[in-house]
Amino acid sequence: MAEKGFIHVYTGNGKGKSTAAFGLALRAAGAGMRVYIGQFMKTGTYYEIRAFRKHLPMISLEQYGSGCLIGKEGPGKADFAAAQSGLEKSRSALTGGMYDMVILDEIIVAAYLDLISEQDILDLIEAKPPGVELVLTGRYAKQSVTERADLVTEMVEVKHYYNQGVLARDGIEK
Repeated sequence: MAEKGFIHVYTGNGKGKSTAAFGLALRAAGAGMRVYIGQFMKTGTYYEIRAFRKHLPMISLEQYGSGCLIGKEGPGKADFAAAQSGLEKSRSALTGGMYDMVILDEIIVAAYLDLISEQDILDLIEAKPPGVELVLTGRYAKQSVTERADLVTEMVEVKHYYNQGVLARDGIEK
């Protein structure tokens, strides 16, 4: 376990927030750290999940989603229920003493969509034990969250091939 765990925030409109967090998980696992990843608003077996489950069983991964929100008018009851369940599981993973690193992927967007509250994120930050590394990802990070973080990286989109009609590609975006 690390002497002092820090709080990381990966935010912004550019590509790479989850990728940065998952790279950190890989590095931590290589160093013998126990890693938990909770993915808000996601379901399905993306390629990174396949890789974690097949090759990196020391990384625990759970998804807290009820299906894709893209194209929906807004979150529904199932989305709220999944996010609240995820919040409780995240709190247990963070404070339960089993993990050295806890990554909460897209938790910031979950707060932006009011699936959880900004205060819920702040409460998780306050509950973080001293030796646990906490990583939060997602667009739209509030100032109250970034002020409490030790490391904040904002991904800025300068250019993206998606704008030229290139959809998400296997092994690259999904």
